[in-house]
This record gives sequence, C-alpha cells and structure tokens, in this order.
Amino acid sequence: MRHKLMTVFVAAALSACTLAPTLEKPALPVAASYADATAPNIGNGADMPWRTMLPDPRLQQLVELALANNRDLRAAALNVAAVQAQYRIEDANRLPRVDVAAGAARQRISASDLQPRAIQESSSAGLAINAFELDFFGRLRSLSDAAFARYLASVEGQRAARLTLIAAVADAYLEQRLAQEQAQLTQRTLDDWRQSQALTERLHTAQQRSGIDLAQARGQVATAEADLQARDRALRLARNNLELLVGAPVPAGLPDGAALSAQPVLTALPAGLPSDLLARRPDIIQAEHVLVAANADIGAARAAFFPRISLTAQLGFASPEIGGLFRGSQRTWSFAPQLTQPIFNAGQLNAELRLAEVRKSIAVVQYERAIQSAFREVADGLAGSQTYRLQIEAQQRVVEAAQLRERLSKLRYGAGQDSRLELLDAQRQSYAAQGTLLDLRREQFRSAVALYKALGGGAEG
Repeated sequence: MRHKLMTVFVAAALSACTLAPTLEKPALPVAASYADATAPNIGNGADMPWRTMLPDPRLQQLVELALANNRDLRAAALNVAAVQAQYRIEDANRLPRVDVAAGAARQRISASDLQPRAIQESSSAGLAINAFELDFFGRLRSLSDAAFARYLASVEGQRAARLTLIAAVADAYLEQRLAQEQAQLTQRTLDDWRQSQALTERLHTAQQRSGIDLAQARGQVATAEADLQARDRALRLARNNLELLVGAPVPAGLPDGAALSAQPVLTALPAGLPSDLLARRPDIIQAEHVLVAANADIGAARAAFFPRISLTAQLGFASPEIGGLFRGSQRTWSFAPQLTQPIFNAGQLNAELRLAEVRKSIAVVQYERAIQSAFREVADGLAGSQTYRLQIEAQQRVVEAAQLRERLSKLRYGAGQDSRLELLDAQRQSYAAQGTLLDLRREQFRSAVALYKALGGGAEG
C-alpha cells in the first residue's frame, strides 16, 4: 500500500499543472514589406550559404580559420554548455533524489539503578528520498521551462555570434583589400609624379619653367610620399584586425585575394518579407526565447503563493548486530510528508511576482526592438544595393574623364601650352577620383555583407 501511495505522489508531481500565463507574442511592429524591395516575394538571401555569398577563395579560407580559432566564438559555445548544465540542474529538481545510506554506531551506556554499564552497537542500511517537493502547482516545472528557454536563447546567441564573426571577417578582409589597392594607387601616382617632377627640373634647368613650378612639383611628390606612409599604416592595422578575428596569424599559403573590381562579395540579394526575419534572425529568436523564459518565471512566482508539499521517505534495515542486518524481521521504513503554506512574508512574494511581470514586459519590449532593428538594417541594406551600383558606374565615368584630362595636360605641359598649375590640378583630380572609386566599391561590399547578416544568413554550404 505504501509503495502505491508513493507512486501516486510522484506521478502527481511529475504531471503538475503550470500557473504560467498563456504567452501571446506581440504583433509585428513593422510594415508588411520593405519600401525598397523590388521583388519581395521572390527568394531570400538568407538561404544562400556564406561560401556562395563570399566567393573569394582567400576570404573563404580566412572565414574557416576564424570559425575554428576565434576566441569570442569559443566563449559563446562555452556559454551554451554552461546554460545547458543549468537547465539540467533545474530539471533534475523535478525528480526525486534517491540515496543509498549505510552506517554503524557503537556507544557505551553508563550504569544506572536499572542496568549495568554496557556497550551498545547498531547497524543500518537502506534507500532514502530527502525533501522531494511534490510539484502540484508547477513551480519546479516553470523553473525548468524557464531554464530550458534560456538554454535555447544561448544556442541562438551562439548562432548570432557565428554570423557576426563571418560578417566581421569579411569586413576586415575588404578593409585590408582596400588598404592594399589604395597603397598601390598611391605608389603608381607617386611614380608618375616623380617623373613629372623630373621633367619640371629639366625644364627649370633649361630656364623654361620657374622656381614656383619646381616647388609645386616637389610639394606634390612629398604629398604622395606622406599618403603612401598613411596607406602603409592602414594596411598594417587592417592586417592586425584580421588576425585578431581569425584567432591566429594568417598563413602564408593562402590563395591570392581578388581585387575589389573582381566582385569578391555578391551584391544583389533578395530580401523576402519582414516576417521571414522572425524565423531566420538568431537575435530575434534569442529575444523570443528570453520572452518565453520570463513568462515561465511568472508561473514560478505565482506557484510560490500556494502550499509547498515535500516528502521524505526511507526504506531499509536496522539491527543491533551487523550479521543479522538483512533479515526480514529487521526491515524498517518511514514516510514523512510535510506541507508549508506561506502566511506572512512582508510582501516579498507579491514583490517577486511583480518583478517577474515587469521582466516579462521588458522582454516584450526587447523582442519588439529586435524586430524593428532587424527591419531597419535590412531596409538600409536594400537602399545601399539599389544606389551603390549606379553611383559606382557614374564614378567610373568620372575616373575615365579625369585620366583623359591628366594625359592631355601632360602633353600640353610638355609642349609648353599649359601651366604647371593646370597639370597639378589634373593630376590631383585623377588621383582623388580613383581613390573615391575604391572607397565606393568597398562601401558597396560592406553594405552587401551587412544586408546578408541582417537577413539572418550564414548557412553552411
């Protein structure tokens, strides 16, 4: 009979109800479609594997190294393991803990009028359940549900960290490519300006150019030399940043990187609908799990107002002689349920319930904020993808016109038809136009990577 009674109590505890309120997610706090999307219902860039998004072989290997070595990503994985262990701890509280206990005692009894001095011995062995809470009102279940939701949130946090790392490596690599190409442009410009300076010096020697022209030529060369040192510094800083993200020195045997003009990043990405973000963006899914955990905490806070029933039970043997310990006549058992009902706690339980409700409200706001931020990031990326291509095409025409002017100015200056000031202006305009074109290509790729991240991409492929 007692075994049946214990089974009933355990079954009731494991099938406890929950006092957590029904979770109703807020309505999507953004528009139903993106203003700049040309074909919102055709495909989604998030379905694209990151290797397809980043076709540059050198960049692909750098991302692979970062995924294997980056310390922030390792910390995110360890955080998942820690939260998973915490969930197992909370969930284990829903089951009874059974311990095996064995002991022996030996004591001397002092003499009295009724009995002489003697030595007493006793031995015991058995199974024990200590203070197992019968979860009739779902307090332990709510705590377990909250811990599980936080574990799922940590998993999405790891996914978010992985996607952020892929985007960061791509950004750092593109920054390095920009610094390299800017340094190459500056070196070519410096070589060209040194030739122009040599020509000016010859003409000055022949008394065909003034000292002002010579001073301008020398100042122009010095400016390019200073720019070259700045480009070299930017290249070194970009390399250091890339190595930090990769988590190790960049190996020497990697493939050569693609030029910015060779499109190392895809720039045309379909965005789908804003509702797609709810199932793809790891940070939004993470915020949703945090909301679920906060809702479960309300259930635990509500259950704290109700009686708490705990059970202590023992089944075993006890004997004054160890040799006869396990005889049937030495069997013992005890069954001790205990009920605790809160009566006065100075408003603590009400405050804990209010705190849980406020934290849920905060989680709702954070969930909505995550959706709005995601919508804005996608909208920004779409705006960039529609404008950078046309701007780069126009800037390419600017570069071609500036280079043509520079070539003609050199010929006219050499023939004595133009002043040094006209040539200087043409050279500076051509140099600036080419630098602007490099910057625009870099910004176009940065915008594309940001859009891919905003859509929740990063799938293996």
